Amino acid sequence: MINSPYIRKPASVQGVMLAVLTALIPAIVVYAWQIAAVVLVNLAIATIAALAGEALVLKLRGRPLAPALSDLSAVVTAWLLALCFPPILPWWATVLGVLIAIVAVKHLYGGLGQNPFNPAMVAYCAMIVAFPALMSKWPAAGQLDFTTQLGLVLGSARELDAITSATALDTIKTGLRTAGATVQSIMSQGNFGLVSGRGWEWLAPAYALGGLYLLARGIITWHMPAAFLGALAAISAAFWAVDPAHYASPLFHLASGGAMLGAFFIVTDPVSGATTPRGKLIFAASIALLAYVIRAFGSFPEGVAFAVLLLNICVPLIDMNTQPRVFGHRGDKAR
Repeated sequence: MINSPYIRKPASVQGVMLAVLTALIPAIVVYAWQIAAVVLVNLAIATIAALAGEALVLKLRGRPLAPALSDLSAVVTAWLLALCFPPILPWWATVLGVLIAIVAVKHLYGGLGQNPFNPAMVAYCAMIVAFPALMSKWPAAGQLDFTTQLGLVLGSARELDAITSATALDTIKTGLRTAGATVQSIMSQGNFGLVSGRGWEWLAPAYALGGLYLLARGIITWHMPAAFLGALAAISAAFWAVDPAHYASPLFHLASGGAMLGAFFIVTDPVSGATTPRGKLIFAASIALLAYVIRAFGSFPEGVAFAVLLLNICVPLIDMNTQPRVFGHRGDKAR
């Protein structure tokens, strides 16, 4: 029964999560086509691990299994992690990362809606710190057939030096350490397409297409994607204008790494992110600025995950100081 006013049907958790999974499909298709078809296997492994981990914890907590397993929240976390991890990561590492997200981050804080940190980003950061060598092995576009990819995921010998490559962000960061190197000279040496890594640059518009679908459905609002992408473009444009030889263009940063995935699917997490309109803008823009600083000056080539977690800590402060004024009250906010 839906009570008045009859404006819109209440959104269920399952409906929201299903919309997010649907929005990821264009990127998954592009990923499998351009980079590594084995990502489909990784998605299956991550999904099974997420549902198994969720069922185990619910059983230990004495909670009913069906409502939580059917709301698809664990599946969303699993898919996001599978898309963030290298596609030739061994199966056990994918399982470990998913269990960290579901068991340690989601359920130890009380389950869905209680976690102060983004589960997928905690798991990603934990894995890249614990297994940096495995997490840095990415297949060069077009170098590996599906059988070889599947063998690497399932545990075959990993003689990968000739068939793997660094990400575009890592290539730029490492290459600039060479005397006399410039962004332009590095990007002219291969493994780069028009604006980013060859093959990988197609993922950015695919994620953006999924994000626009979420916006059209009203699953997310414009605040966080616009603030994130706008801030990332602004700061990268400023450095690029000052020294284009040593700082990549805004288009490169928007099309590389986890920028588009972060803008529409990570930063917009309704549980661990800011909730007020102004707070969303501050939260997302701060993540973008910090992510760029890590990309350009930090030890890691990609900074979105670390930036998200650092800003998750600031969410209570951001929300407290950006409460909108209540109608009928004087001052900036109601006391």
